[in-house]
Formats: sequence, C-alpha cells, structure tokens
Amino acid sequence: MNENFIQINGISKHFGNVKAVDDVSFSIKEGEFFSLLGPSGCGKTTLLRLLAGFEYPTNGNLLIDGSDITALPPDKRPTNMVFQNYAIFPHINVEQNIKFGLRKLGLTDDEIKKRVDDVLALVKLEGYEERFSGQLSGGQRQRVALARALVRQPKVLLLDEPLGALDKKLRDEMQLELRTLQKEIGITFVFVTHDQQEAISMSDRVAVMSEGKIQQLSAPNELYKNPENIFVSDFIGETNFLKASTRSKDGDHINVAIEDLGDFKVKNNLNIPENSSDVVCSVRPESMMISRDKSDWDICLEAKINQTSYLGEMTRFYVEVSGINKVITVSSQHFDNQSFENNTCFISISLEDISLLQKK
Repeated sequence: MNENFIQINGISKHFGNVKAVDDVSFSIKEGEFFSLLGPSGCGKTTLLRLLAGFEYPTNGNLLIDGSDITALPPDKRPTNMVFQNYAIFPHINVEQNIKFGLRKLGLTDDEIKKRVDDVLALVKLEGYEERFSGQLSGGQRQRVALARALVRQPKVLLLDEPLGALDKKLRDEMQLELRTLQKEIGITFVFVTHDQQEAISMSDRVAVMSEGKIQQLSAPNELYKNPENIFVSDFIGETNFLKASTRSKDGDHINVAIEDLGDFKVKNNLNIPENSSDVVCSVRPESMMISRDKSDWDICLEAKINQTSYLGEMTRFYVEVSGINKVITVSSQHFDNQSFENNTCFISISLEDISLLQKK
C-alpha cells in the first residue's frame, strides 16, 4: 500500500483576505477511507475542491500516485466527485445518467454496456435503468450519483457531504453501504462531512479542520479518546470541561488540581508543563458513572440531579456538584430519574478517563 498516495504539500487557498485553507500538509494512504471533518466555513469543502480541480491553490502543490496534479483541469485528474445534491440530470434515465461520463473516453458500445452493468450491480440498482430521477427515492438517487462517479474508474473518489440530504434512518443505512462499497472496490475515498458520528463511524482516519487548518489527524478512536486540543475534544461528541491547574510531573502523569475537588494524578499525553493554570480537564458524559450509592472509583462526588432527558438508548442527566461551578452532563443506560431519592446521586470518575488539555 502506498502510504503517500495523495500528498497535500503546504496548500493554501485565499479568497481576498480570507484564508479558506491555510498552509495544510498531510498524506492519504492508497485505498483509505479518509474524512475531512469540521464546522461550516472550516475549509474542508475548499480543500476537496482543490483536489478535484474546481479551485486552484494560492500556494503549495498536490500529488496523486506520484504525479503532480496542481495545475491540471478536473477532467485530466484521476478523480471523480459526488456532490451533496447528486446533480442527476432529470431529463434522462438512470442508464443514460451513468453513461454520460463515458462519452469522451473513446470506449466501444460493448465496453460502455459492460461498465454500466457492472456499476449498476455494484450499487444494487439492477432493473432501474429506465427510471428517471423523479421516480427514485433519495437513497436510489444517491446510488445513481455514486455509479456515475465510479463508472469512470477513478483512482480517487471525492464525496462532498453526499448523505446530507437523507433522513437519519436512511443516512445510517447508507453509511454502512458506502463503507462496504469502498472496501469492496478498494479505491481511495476522500469524504467531507460536518457530522462527527458519520466521520468516526465510516473512516479509517479523520482530519478535523478549523479556520483553514488541521487541528488533529488521527484514527477515529484516537480523536475521541485522546483529543489533542480543546476544539477537537469539544467538536467530537460531547464532553465536560473542568477548570484545572498543573502541579509537579510524575513520569507519564502529572499532578493536577481539578476545580475545588482536590489534587489528582492524571495522564499527561500532551506533555503539558508543570505549574500551569492554562489547562482544562475533559471528561466524556458516558465515561462517568451515576449511582445511588458511593463507589470506590478514583473520584466519587455527591450530586443533585437538576434535569434529565430520556433519549431511548440512554438517559442524559444534568447534575450539580458541590465544588464545580457548572452543570455536569452524565449519560447512562441503566437509570431514569425515578431511581434516585430526592434527586440525590453520586457521580464517579476514573482518572484514566480524564483528558488534560491546554488552552490556546
């Protein structure tokens, strides 16, 4: 496998005084499902359009499979793109939509038919050749868009929030189908989304972007469990931020004063310096335990339930803890608010589940 199949070297894209992409460098592996994740305006779609050739960089260069594509027009690049609105022609049927991208490749009629038949089977649309866009469901239109992009056999498939127009249930189904399809055909996918769950459930690696820069590039579980800064910790899932200050180091750990709760020894993955008040502790809601009785966990705090939200698969508790000047969010699959007398409970935290982060 080529570890540097796509190389993005010092890429910047400026629109006037706006730095949409700001000196970004990283590589994407061959056959990887790679996602660009971030809020609106972070630069992820601009970066995808730079790869597609719909924009050209202000600085830097782009390589795919060792070839410099920086100045090539879209039709000369080994890429194809699936758009959020699918861009299916309504006046021609499914088969003609898929054939459309093959017209300039100089293929024979038999070669075109074989490619179309193969890709229809791949996206599970056999028998839909004669249907028009208005006769298809949202999921079927998305499959047509995928088929039209894949039929040209690109080295890289670029996907610009292709599931954004689908309802939640269909979107969840299509996430699984898209991931399965990518593994089956083995080509490199570069996927843009603002949906954290979508990115971490589908991707081999994810680049989290903010203000035109890469904040962290990691495997999904690393993003979630070991965020490198406050932005990533806050953007990926939910978390509680607790005020903290560091004391002395102790090997791979550091002594930390957390709120008014006391001093604790926590992991220092980011090598944060001693005697700093410029830090916070991040604790995920589902990593804490809520119970009726005290536990023997590293930290166990008496709390008062302020409010609850029943979400089906879990209940979310909003609790007040003495010594913490904010409401804490805790998630549990095992209790509802009827389980606690006078809304009194205990909140338990393992020191291993605390991420120590530095403010910028």
